[in-house]
Amino acid sequence: MPKRRDFLLGSAATATAVSMFPHVNAQSSKRPEINALQQGYVGQYQGGVYLLPANSETVQWGWFNNAEPPRARIKSGDTVVMETMMASLNQILPGSSIEAITKLRVDFPGRGPHSVTGPIFVEGAMPGDVLKIKINRIVPRSYGANWNLPGNLKLGQFPDKFTQAQVKHFYLDLGRGMTEFLPGIELPVRPFPGIIGVARAESGQYSTVPPGAYGGNLDCRELVQGTTIYLPVFVDGALLWSGDSHAAQGNGEINLTAIETAFSELNITVEVMKKMPLSFPRIETPTHWITMGYDRDLNKAIDKLEEETVKFVSEWKRLSSKEARQYMQDYGMCHVAEVVNQVKGTYCMLPKQPTPKVAPAAVKDTRDSYVTTATNADAMAAMNSSAMQMIERIAELKKLSLIDSYALASLAMDTRIGRLEPGARTIHNLLPRSLWVKKAKS
Repeated sequence: MPKRRDFLLGSAATATAVSMFPHVNAQSSKRPEINALQQGYVGQYQGGVYLLPANSETVQWGWFNNAEPPRARIKSGDTVVMETMMASLNQILPGSSIEAITKLRVDFPGRGPHSVTGPIFVEGAMPGDVLKIKINRIVPRSYGANWNLPGNLKLGQFPDKFTQAQVKHFYLDLGRGMTEFLPGIELPVRPFPGIIGVARAESGQYSTVPPGAYGGNLDCRELVQGTTIYLPVFVDGALLWSGDSHAAQGNGEINLTAIETAFSELNITVEVMKKMPLSFPRIETPTHWITMGYDRDLNKAIDKLEEETVKFVSEWKRLSSKEARQYMQDYGMCHVAEVVNQVKGTYCMLPKQPTPKVAPAAVKDTRDSYVTTATNADAMAAMNSSAMQMIERIAELKKLSLIDSYALASLAMDTRIGRLEPGARTIHNLLPRSLWVKKAKS
């Protein structure tokens, strides 16, 4: 059987590249073998697998810099098995108080809270290439935390409404794939890297908070085990990092945090795709392609998403721009990824196989979900209205405090973008009824 070099099984690289980069030949870089001893680097390299621990030598706190010396060196096609740390260089651990967590943020301004492992130098990667990163396996630690910082720090979606700080610590039952939010409320454990990115082209030190064309803090909850992300390369060697490890997250990540955890194992295979035209990250799942749009203005992020999706569908399906836009409306399921990282994120899921057209997003409760919706000329105003409706409604319906309802929405809400119409943005928020479970009698 021919080897699957890029996106589809096929004997020719040209054919395989059509699904994502039409009319371009996809060839992996081939470089001489790397010395197995990896002198001058941290970790162990043997047989195409690099083991990269998370320690004081391999992890940075809250910033990227394309001048940062690599901690590992690999070649195209190698697998990296890396560890990551909890936030703020592993200082947020079970039992950490909200006062201590707040102090870590206040005492170190200008950087993100994220601990990022790397960078990893990928031989043969050059500006204009693409890194294809397949997530083979994710093993989180057995604990995590979610926190809302004091309102005066102006962080999260509603800092003026939720001025009280709070932290919740979680035990992750990895056997069941669940964690308890409160008695009778359980969340699925669905780990993914909040940050996976390469060095940006600009020199200097930059906060890990805002995402961009280089990836970084994308906070796209679909980037789970078994998926692949494609990142454009901006510097020699690409310089790959990962961190901000999540055990679960809702769309929007509205109280600022997911269930923040660390990974005992993030197992990825990295391949260089030479001279590939890619302006922004894309994701591949076993069943879908995912296009992305990010901007400081949510309206522009949605516009960027539409632009990226139309461009991709035009190439993928060989359609005109008008036909591709209609295809997106008929078959795309578009979501808000996050709204709390300075740069706001959106993504659209496009099924690989023919499916029925996507039904209009629900505007009232369904059998499976509680639903709130809002329409406004400004997408962020619609997002604010719909999210607050959900928080207040669930607090009243389920007898939760408002701040607990805020946290629950941050960890489990599904935020969908309605039909794209001139002058009107509609945001639908859904919260699964399945979160509420009946406890068996002892």
